[in-house]
Amino acid sequence: MDWLLDQLWQTFIEKDRWRYFANGMAATLEITVLALILGTIIGVLVAVVRSAHDSQRGNKKGLGHALLGVLDGLCKLYLTVIRGTPSTVQLLIMWFILFRWADSSSMLWVASLSFGINSGAYVAEIVRSGIMSIDLGQTEAGRSLGLTYGQTMQFIVIPQAVKNILPALVNELITLLKETSVCGFIGLTDLTKGAMIVQSRTYSPFVPYIAIAVLYLIMVLALTSLLGLLERRLRASDRR
Repeated sequence: MDWLLDQLWQTFIEKDRWRYFANGMAATLEITVLALILGTIIGVLVAVVRSAHDSQRGNKKGLGHALLGVLDGLCKLYLTVIRGTPSTVQLLIMWFILFRWADSSSMLWVASLSFGINSGAYVAEIVRSGIMSIDLGQTEAGRSLGLTYGQTMQFIVIPQAVKNILPALVNELITLLKETSVCGFIGLTDLTKGAMIVQSRTYSPFVPYIAIAVLYLIMVLALTSLLGLLERRLRASDRR
């Protein structure tokens, strides 16, 4: 017991080492939120382009169809490259090659960009599956009312699709949160890197690494609880 108390003292209290965990958690959450926002924007845009191309597959004429085909090809290339390479490798390429001129103050933004681009590829397929789950009659009804394809997607299809894909989106958020633990590869002090720094000072890995495991678990459980609350609210609104 004395050994554990001594380890807790060295890990958190001595020389205010708890700050490494607090600052690391703040960086982890900030990267996750920024990457989620960017990934959602990219994912929705890619999903809409691919769904629009699939819905007009029978129409082979016109400049619009040709342009849509080019965009669909670019989206497929993006999905293939991003989903076919590890997120860690993408982060290394982003920092050491594409942004090699950036200083350490830009590290968090570069990491958010890298994880956002990575997440967008998975969100795109989740959103596209949700769009495909909506009956085609919903789209036809919107177009018959004079709405454009974009307006039909915005006001009719996507709001319904969100309810179907919400669990998958939250799972992607949880995966994204855990994937940010590799940010230390570029020198960014996230939660995992903070624990590694503390371990290097105390020469004891037990408490620092168990601590970050507990912190990650708490964050995941909190997100899961929020999902449950949101799903209950959506079910309640459907009954009205």
